[in-house]
Amino acid sequence: MTKGLLGRKVGMTQIYEESGTAIPVTVIAAGPCDVLQIRTSDRDGYEAIQLGFEDKPRRLARRSERGHVAKLGSKRSKKLAAGGQVATPKAGCEPKRYVRELRGDTAGYEIGQQVTLDSLADVNLLDITGTSKGRGFTGVMKRHNFSGQRASHGVKKCHRHAGGTGSGSAGPSRLFKGIRMAGQYGNTRVTVRNLKVVRIDAENNLLLVRGAVPGPNGGLLVIRETNKVS
Repeated sequence: MTKGLLGRKVGMTQIYEESGTAIPVTVIAAGPCDVLQIRTSDRDGYEAIQLGFEDKPRRLARRSERGHVAKLGSKRSKKLAAGGQVATPKAGCEPKRYVRELRGDTAGYEIGQQVTLDSLADVNLLDITGTSKGRGFTGVMKRHNFSGQRASHGVKKCHRHAGGTGSGSAGPSRLFKGIRMAGQYGNTRVTVRNLKVVRIDAENNLLLVRGAVPGPNGGLLVIRETNKVS
């Protein structure tokens, strides 16, 4: 059974063990999530559950988003029903702000079911995916931790430059792919693996994990049971 949730990063704090040791933790508002669709190998070629997190006001949702979670009774759907075609089951909930799929075994899930933090009660380690903070266009010293040029006599106004990027005097007369240069730093999909679950507050839908997770406070996250073999 696939174990996972969607959530939103609240922030970081620290809690204390009985021994007095301080543990840095990230607080995540995880769930509840609605199961919007179930992917099957026969129909889709893979198995996954599609989860939706946080209601989106109907006035802000597109018609396709509203039709994804509930029946709209369009002319086309009525025509198909009259022809004997069975409509795809809907979750019957509000449109969702954040929709993601979790691949894996779909046994035990039904469309319209609500998944809460109780599903992670027996999970000790998690993989958490989010979008890292965007830092804009940065140089090689900030982006790749380059040391820069010397500060001695003869280096003129290029102390933070990358230096030479050539790969030979005559050949191959081009740069190889993957050369580290200045460019966009951050704002990418990042997964932090094997984060330890410290505490679960199912009543308030709060999850505390040891360490940091990607993204700013308020950033959306995908939370999965880790698949890393220790």
